Amino acid sequence: MSQKEDLVAAIDIGTTKIVAIVGKRKENGKIEILGISKTASKGVKRGVVLNIEEAVNSIQKTVEDIQFTIGKQISDVYVGIAGQHIKSIKNRGYINRESYDDEITKEDINKLIADMYKIPIDIGEEIIHVLPQNYIVDNETGVKNPIGMAGKRVEANFHIVIGQIASAWNIGKCINKAGLHLNQLILEPLASSEAVLTADEKEAGVALIDIGGGTTDIAVYYDDIIRHTAVIPFGGDVVTKDIKEGCSILQRQAELLKVQYGSSLGDMAKDTEVVSIPGISGREPKEISLKSLAYIIQSRMEEILDAVIYEIENSSYFEKLSAGIVLTGGGALLKHLPALVKFKTGLDVRIGYPTEYLASDTIPEINHPMYSTSVGLIIKGFEENAKNVSKPIDTKPKEEVENGDVDEATNNKENKAGFLGNLKKAFSDIFDEEDAEM
Repeated sequence: MSQKEDLVAAIDIGTTKIVAIVGKRKENGKIEILGISKTASKGVKRGVVLNIEEAVNSIQKTVEDIQFTIGKQISDVYVGIAGQHIKSIKNRGYINRESYDDEITKEDINKLIADMYKIPIDIGEEIIHVLPQNYIVDNETGVKNPIGMAGKRVEANFHIVIGQIASAWNIGKCINKAGLHLNQLILEPLASSEAVLTADEKEAGVALIDIGGGTTDIAVYYDDIIRHTAVIPFGGDVVTKDIKEGCSILQRQAELLKVQYGSSLGDMAKDTEVVSIPGISGREPKEISLKSLAYIIQSRMEEILDAVIYEIENSSYFEKLSAGIVLTGGGALLKHLPALVKFKTGLDVRIGYPTEYLASDTIPEINHPMYSTSVGLIIKGFEENAKNVSKPIDTKPKEEVENGDVDEATNNKENKAGFLGNLKKAFSDIFDEEDAEM
């Protein structure tokens, strides 16, 4: 899709659904969602592509649907990356400058950040992004932006996000096979945060919990800076599976039960309330107590929340979350979930809807927590377009080029370094907005 039209397209590849979305920036700066299409996700488990052909078919279907809806072709897309392979670590680095007299420049900061990309990591992993937390200039701590200051020694504490090379490559390959160009991969918790968190919440301290089908994404903000990211490898699907096994019913029946009658607090359900489920292949219907159903859900949700709390405590910012917790994602609408989260954490809780930066005349369908990542990808896409740095990534393996695809190899001379080099280049600007604020 041409950037001249001021339109941005994005694809959210999830475990349960694949969403294609197209947005347009209005004169007042708000974003209008022109179209959104959702299809069942196949070939994806816990945020990781396991079957490329099935994933490609799902992507193509949802792209065709949205192209029909908006009456335009889309070609360049922003795509989210999450999955259980994403992890984050903390590190510290420094540089010694030659003179006290010269001002600290952006080049000095870039050199400091570039050094972090050289730290040892496990084989098969790639540093997705290096995010400065705070700077120290000649023992002066708490510096947010040292550019323009005088000083000889510049230090910084870093938040480093790491992911598997193969997982990122597989996402790129799916987009390529679907006939699209991958503009950039964007960390999904960051995208969701852009869609649902307010500036005040990010400053005061807030934890975003995005409960998807296969994963639960976490992003912790404090003082306007993202301090911690994590992906927990289970989400709403494990709740559905427990209901299926506990009640001896079909998967689709378990999902309907969860959505329509489920509760996160067993004590809130009445003993006398039951729901009748049709028997399998003509067998007798099953009667299921809503109280039993609620206790099954509560048990699994408490396990997920224990993992979430563990990650937030690891960030060292649990006690600083003045704005508490924001729940989003499809799993956030589970009945009584905010009450359970507040009981477990003692923090304020609200449901995050992706309407914070949307125009009032946007299609009503978008006002659902399940679309937070999709809307966030659009917001980040507009930010990247404004910087005019987004370029399609070459996802064609080297051997395909060597086997005679000469024309495409010629057209992509600037991508001779191969997919991994381009992937690192694409990732390098994911958090530029946060970097610039420091």
